[in-house]
Amino acid sequence: MASPRNRIASDASDEPDEPGEAREQDATANTPDVIVRIRSLLPSLAPAEQRVGMVVTGNPQRAARLTISELAREAETSQATVIRFCRSIDVGSYPDLRIAVATWAGRAGANGGLPLSLDIQADDGLAELVAKIAVSDANAVRDTAAVLDLNQLRLAIDAVVEAGRVDIYGASASGLVAQDLQQKLHRIGLLAFAWTDTHLALTSGANLRPGDVAIGLSHTGTTQDTIDVLEQARRAGARTIAVTNFANSPIAAVADLLLCTSAHETSFRAGAMASRIAALTVVDCLFVGVAQRNHGSALAALTRTYDALQVRHRPSR
Repeated sequence: MASPRNRIASDASDEPDEPGEAREQDATANTPDVIVRIRSLLPSLAPAEQRVGMVVTGNPQRAARLTISELAREAETSQATVIRFCRSIDVGSYPDLRIAVATWAGRAGANGGLPLSLDIQADDGLAELVAKIAVSDANAVRDTAAVLDLNQLRLAIDAVVEAGRVDIYGASASGLVAQDLQQKLHRIGLLAFAWTDTHLALTSGANLRPGDVAIGLSHTGTTQDTIDVLEQARRAGARTIAVTNFANSPIAAVADLLLCTSAHETSFRAGAMASRIAALTVVDCLFVGVAQRNHGSALAALTRTYDALQVRHRPSR
């Protein structure tokens, strides 16, 4: 995917106001995951382009019906900015964008009659609240699987398999995901540690060596504590892996490998739930890939640890 900053803006007068004019469609535009892509790129866009993206992602079904002038007016910007926005998200033209958004909206409309916006409202009934959270979480898993770069994942698996030790870093909810990965790797006999305290994490990163792996988890990609630790680990010679929702975020600059999630933030912190589930999806893919590569020893280690825990599961007399 091209960097938004490397795209070239074109004049709005070159674009038709309606999608009906015959033209060759951009191959990347007619994909069902255009909204996922826009959400991922939003933080890296210019402020005016962000406003366009927020209008489109806020209500894709309605946005697909807007002309370029209507969208520009709602985003409080110009038609030229809308065209720059299309280029920034790798869509060739505004008509192509409308087609892609309409395709996405048509697929999302199958969510059991739920509105395309999954924001939780103060007057939502309990049944609607549960349904919205379930759909949000399911979307996070599905969309993460769609955007996950399999080549980057394969290289991350190779790095962990070959690592002398694996140190994992995360703050707050990402710290819980870090602990989950550490527990999984430890159960199959790998030397792994999870660090959620900044001072301890920096100490850990400084003591890593070439051949070790440092994994940093940050949904926004802007958690400075985690970024600093990965930078420290990289200076020490370790291979660095970042797990984040935003490919163009600052944490990517200190990562040798990048594993992206796709979770949409909503009100009442439902997004925080979905982001954790999306990160756990990536963690599970990484863990299972590592275990698969070490199938015999991993299975033996899982059996040993399972047997060791059975004494705690005996019924009391």
